[in-house]
Amino acid sequence: MKIHNLKILPIHFYQVENGFKKVELRKNDRDYKDGDTLCLEEWCPYTEQYTGKECNVKVTHILQGGNYGLEKDYVAMSIEIIK
Repeated sequence: MKIHNLKILPIHFYQVENGFKKVELRKNDRDYKDGDTLCLEEWCPYTEQYTGKECNVKVTHILQGGNYGLEKDYVAMSIEIIK
């Protein structure tokens, strides 16, 4: 299992942090696996800086691209917050 540090925009960060967003779509350039941890780091595009807020989530399921309209080199990862 790996830990992946990833930028996330404030609107998406809020949705994950508050339990509204349960799926993370990403280009599969890191070989994501079930059980991996995503350390989502809030990134402000206006200041081009990290805000200092982080949210750790566990990948519980991965839908590989090439299926159900998802492009081949992308994944849809089901996530749950690690408390």
